[in-house]
Amino acid sequence: MSEQYNVTGMSCAACSARVERAVKKLPGVTSCAVSLLTNSMSVDGTATPGSVIAAVVKAGYGASLKTPEQPSQVSHAQEEDALADHDTPALKRRLIFSLVFLAALMYFSMGHMIGLPLPEFFVNNHVAQGLAQMILAGIIMVINQKFFVSGFSSLLHAGPNMDTLVAMGSSASFAWSVYVLFTMTRGGAFTVHDFYFESAGMILTLITVGKMLEAKSKGRTTDALRGLMKLAPKTATILHGGKHHVIPVEQVTRGMVFVVKPGENIPVDGVILDGTSAVNESALTGESIPADKAPGDPVSAGTVNQSGFLKCEATRVGNDTTLSQIIRMVSDAAATKAPVAKIADKVCGIFVPSVIVIAVLVVAGWLLAGKSFGDALSYGIAVLVISCPCALGLATPVAVMVGNGVGAKNGILFKTAASLEETGKITVAALDKTGTITSGEPKVTDIFTSGDYLEEELVKFAYSLEAKSEHPLARAVVAYAKEKGIHAQDVADFQALPGNGLTASLNDGSILTGGSVKFIGGKYSVSEKFMHESEKFAEAGKTPLMFVKDDELVGIIAVADTIKPDSREAVKELQDLGIRVVMLTGDNERTAKAIGHDAGVDEVIAGVLPDGKESVIRDLQAKGKVAMVGDGINDAPALTRADIGIAIGAGTDVAIDAADVVLMKSSLKDAASAVRLSRATLRNIRQNLFWAFVYNVVGIPLAAGLWGMKLDPMFGAAAMSLSSFCVVTNALRLNLADIHGGKK
Repeated sequence: MSEQYNVTGMSCAACSARVERAVKKLPGVTSCAVSLLTNSMSVDGTATPGSVIAAVVKAGYGASLKTPEQPSQVSHAQEEDALADHDTPALKRRLIFSLVFLAALMYFSMGHMIGLPLPEFFVNNHVAQGLAQMILAGIIMVINQKFFVSGFSSLLHAGPNMDTLVAMGSSASFAWSVYVLFTMTRGGAFTVHDFYFESAGMILTLITVGKMLEAKSKGRTTDALRGLMKLAPKTATILHGGKHHVIPVEQVTRGMVFVVKPGENIPVDGVILDGTSAVNESALTGESIPADKAPGDPVSAGTVNQSGFLKCEATRVGNDTTLSQIIRMVSDAAATKAPVAKIADKVCGIFVPSVIVIAVLVVAGWLLAGKSFGDALSYGIAVLVISCPCALGLATPVAVMVGNGVGAKNGILFKTAASLEETGKITVAALDKTGTITSGEPKVTDIFTSGDYLEEELVKFAYSLEAKSEHPLARAVVAYAKEKGIHAQDVADFQALPGNGLTASLNDGSILTGGSVKFIGGKYSVSEKFMHESEKFAEAGKTPLMFVKDDELVGIIAVADTIKPDSREAVKELQDLGIRVVMLTGDNERTAKAIGHDAGVDEVIAGVLPDGKESVIRDLQAKGKVAMVGDGINDAPALTRADIGIAIGAGTDVAIDAADVVLMKSSLKDAASAVRLSRATLRNIRQNLFWAFVYNVVGIPLAAGLWGMKLDPMFGAAAMSLSSFCVVTNALRLNLADIHGGKK
């Protein structure tokens, strides 16, 4: 069983790593993933929510169960509020007050160096200058007390975090300066230049700048998810007792009849009882062209009724709607971890304690080298404030969140961060034929007459006969006749004969017979010309149907499950991405090869029953990482066996357990788009991790003075502030990724 939790009090990757370790130690927990980005946690296993929350609290943080007892009554407004950026306004207020007092602090500490006049009382009065600086620095520390509360609380729980580094750096600067000040009151050898009060205040202010920029950027990474939540209507107009009643959408239950006026959002999933309209489903599927709707057609919550008045029956409400399932998928994916994040997680778990040890060693080393305690301490403080575990911790989750958001906007849903990462690594794509490459509905493709009859006459005879049949091929003939405006004749004595044949009589006494080539050939004499044509159709993967009036052969109508208009282009796009495309089908080899050739696939595997596809996928995995693309129902075993299962054409039912990726539109081209998006996201994650690792590998030795330079702690704080901001900003570039183009 999987549960979602909100986690509070985390400030950096070291925090999330500590929470994960604490929860994973619980009996019954099989897996745990903590997202620093969304302050959420996903826990799988049998551990009770109470024990999980207790473990988090014991680790020094707060937790609450995210999933309510009645999931169908979830308010998307509440979820949206949970994702809203509450940090930026608070940080902005802190920053404004900090800057005001920092300006005064810098005036007293450095103003005289650039020629700014000091009040007469402070001229050559170093103790007075020190007292003023101490008071101003103390005010800044009170304004930013959150760093100290979080930092030292984490230290007491044996789980130091980034706030611990900031708090220790600022505290060390302040404490040393206070010592210098008290020594000066007794005539000590120190001067005003030995104070580090400005460093104590500047460190906190600069880190707050970085935190605010980071929070603002992080807020943008959840824009897509919040945008989906905003689509959920707050009310629904219910038809009851012949009157319209407006009620909160949470109160709508299955079976209720609701109405939707032009321009309104559809409140819940349902089926149209009365009315026709064009419905804009772009928010769910990414398809910009409105879908025409008529009685019997399904509608989804969050889509927009653009024209007609609709009366519908509710079929799925609350968290069962398509929109809610999409929101849950995107949210759950953000709460999971990509495999590439494991390296960063391991580093983050030991990062902060290691930095503290390094800082102590740096101070000791410089003291042994003959530096004064003030100079040695300055190096140690610089090490503390330049190191940044946040950049490492955010490298993966921000890219995953943005990547998932881009996918959701385009109708591509990744269930987990792992599926988002792994999709781009596939080398073989196994495509189910029916419903994936083809439309899944037989259509009339060719008509051949004897010459004594017109095409219209042949179609009329076929329509008159097939109108009584429920066979899929018969429905194709009927649909074609209706499309051409041809009307059927009345028939009597209709019979479905053994061997795929039909017969009926017309009003004039003529007998119509239709059926497969084998059936007609067994009852009537078929010329070489007709046999040749029927063989040509069969070789092209089509099913020829012959029709006879009395004893005279009228003609052939060829019916086939045609490939979708974009299937050829989709296969080509996958191949251009370096992926081998294999088509799986239960059809006979001749039909399969004809369709495979038309679609342009690399290999055709025919005669495969649904339960045999799983073993075919297993064989293909010997050649590389395999993605199975199917309809998500009959192909469930194969979807599960594949490295990545991609469900296509599942726009009205996104809860397909077997699939890792769900394509909301019935377009195979989105499989190629999913691969491009995955590769772009993985590239972005690697860039972020590279920057984060390099920043710390270069920054810490620089701050320690190993390269012959002395880095002021204030510059170290500025660098730390910018590092996380750069990582988040780089992740936001994914919004510009061209996932539909020809880029690899």
